[in-house]
Amino acid sequence: MNPSLYAQRRARVAAQLSPGGIAIVPTAPERQRNRDSDYLFRHDSYFYYLSGFSEPNAWLVITADGRSTLFCQPKDPEREIWDGLRLGPGAAPEALGVDAAYPIGQLDSELPRLLENQATVWFPFATHAGLESRIDGWLGKVRARVRFGALCPAEQRDLCAVLDEMRLFKDAEEQAIMRRAAQISAQGHVRAMRRCVAMLRAGEDLREYHLDAELLHEFRQHGSQYPAYGSIVAAGANACVLHYRADQAPIRDGELVLIDAGCELDGYASDITRSFPANGRFSGPQRALYELVLASQDAAVAETRPGARFTAPHEAAVKVLAQGLLDLGLLDGKKVGSVDDVIANRSYFPFYMHRTGHWLGMDVHDCGSYVEPGEQGQVSERRDPISGETIKDRPSRILRPGMVLTVEPGLYVRPAPGVPEAFHHIGIRIEDDAIVTDTGCELITRGVPVEPDEIEALMRG
Repeated sequence: MNPSLYAQRRARVAAQLSPGGIAIVPTAPERQRNRDSDYLFRHDSYFYYLSGFSEPNAWLVITADGRSTLFCQPKDPEREIWDGLRLGPGAAPEALGVDAAYPIGQLDSELPRLLENQATVWFPFATHAGLESRIDGWLGKVRARVRFGALCPAEQRDLCAVLDEMRLFKDAEEQAIMRRAAQISAQGHVRAMRRCVAMLRAGEDLREYHLDAELLHEFRQHGSQYPAYGSIVAAGANACVLHYRADQAPIRDGELVLIDAGCELDGYASDITRSFPANGRFSGPQRALYELVLASQDAAVAETRPGARFTAPHEAAVKVLAQGLLDLGLLDGKKVGSVDDVIANRSYFPFYMHRTGHWLGMDVHDCGSYVEPGEQGQVSERRDPISGETIKDRPSRILRPGMVLTVEPGLYVRPAPGVPEAFHHIGIRIEDDAIVTDTGCELITRGVPVEPDEIEALMRG
């Protein structure tokens, strides 16, 4: 994105700092994988949101007067032979639009100087191990100068409160990146579906990792830097494990496959789940459950609109799923009562145990409060019918244009007394990414089919 957009974000942060405020934001640390190899580096989302800078070992400082300072790795011809080119502090101001830049080696000497005579220090709470101690050390150096008239910040505040609210609303540039990420991810799902049925028809040994490889190929082929998260490729009963990872289990004719996978593009995630028949054709029980989950998603999508509460899509999905579980005989109405009873007592929980969506953005489970800010003080209590715990409810967030969330109902049927055997070991989830618009929502992930007839037609092709 244009460096001016990051400068605008920094200006917005500066405007929200209290008078005499100073904000400190580090990027993510590099992580060692084993003896002589690191994990692939991925920047901290808060840091990148404000800087557009993806190199490791960097810090950003913003003061209430609007001034921004970057600390980054210095130019080093020898290290750059091994690790790649560095921007360096000399080029950073022009390239990134910051006011000043220093070598990272000067961080401990410059931060006390920047903190001196400020009133409040802001930083992301509970996001970087050891950050609080590091700041305490710098403040200690400031306090050592009070005899010379220096003032030390007397207050510490959580910068996440400012940044989370900013990141919750995606601007036009962010939405464009997310649409492209969704398109790439959809192509990956299509590729995996086609590969699945082709290998089965050819009589080849088909494993979950084969489809994982197809996803990764498509993501990188179209410019994605990484998967947004570890891809879930779950065959048969494995689909009933919510956070299953693509492994080496065989994919067999007659089973369903659940793929939950999305790419990350230019710092923004996509998140798609599709469930499809490995051989390209749904069985009767598979189609019945699939159509029920799809109907629940349709109901949830209809409630994903401005002015609705964040919880409205979930409540709409649960109502459809509860009725369907009764209709299909997975729940016995004589034992659990009416659909209202099923919802009130959470009798659906053995089959549907997660929420219907989450915020999406730079992180897959993106930041942003799920409680409406102006209504946090409105608290009601209820007793959870399953755990017996007392739950404190606050008014859910009101959806507004520019918010991005997933819509992902599902059903997971494990063998249990009273559960018809025809449905055993079937796990289905359907997930799409939605941008809230002025009139409703835009589903940006429908480049991969969702209707069962369309899925079968794709796989026949």
